[in-house]
Amino acid sequence: MERLQKVLAQAGVASRRKSETLIVAGKVKVNGVVVTELGTKVSSSDRVEVEGVQLVKETYVYFLLYKPRGIISTVDDEKGRKTVLDLFPQIEQRIFPVGRLDYDTSGVIIMTNDGDFSYLMTHPKFGIKKKYIAKVKGIPGREALRKLETGIDLEDGRTAPAHVKMQSVDKKSESALIEITIHEGKNRQVRRMFDAIGCPVQKLRRESFGNVTTHGLNAGDARELTKHEVKQLRVLAETGKIG
Repeated sequence: MERLQKVLAQAGVASRRKSETLIVAGKVKVNGVVVTELGTKVSSSDRVEVEGVQLVKETYVYFLLYKPRGIISTVDDEKGRKTVLDLFPQIEQRIFPVGRLDYDTSGVIIMTNDGDFSYLMTHPKFGIKKKYIAKVKGIPGREALRKLETGIDLEDGRTAPAHVKMQSVDKKSESALIEITIHEGKNRQVRRMFDAIGCPVQKLRRESFGNVTTHGLNAGDARELTKHEVKQLRVLAETGKIG
């Protein structure tokens, strides 16, 4: 027996959190009866429907996408803008992005239909590290960089410690290239962190997500993650170490 929201997530309906929202909203039926209690458990013999459509377990797929700037990291957009799904026209499974990247941010994003995997990758308690390369206006000093490293007070809470490394400085244009690694996923977090030290981001790219990188890909390219890469990511989330 498994919790209903976990079953929905494993079937690729949505992430676990979104699945919980669907249940509470009364959009899920078990054996013809609407279920709104999150603790409900179901077995493989139970008939589960979401918004009138019977649940059919999909084969899990995992893709690494090098998201270009100017693409929305959602499955749809009310303004009609291009989304990451538009870069996967041939994929039959109902994939969705693991976490998000801002419209103006490029780089690594994982696409899957495995809600459980998505939960492991995105919940802060699992500490999956994401490395970004930021081009910022201004040249932050040692004290400013230390603030990034120890934590910045944002309106939605203090950021966790980060690893920060100055890559290069351009005194002529008064800008700097800085590497920053975090394990959280607050909305526009990296940009807000640099805003807080007075060095707004001019360009931002996520270079790595856990153990996977954009190496060998151009913006807009995607490839399937290998079974070994998926296993490594799971182990990393569960143990904090590469398997």
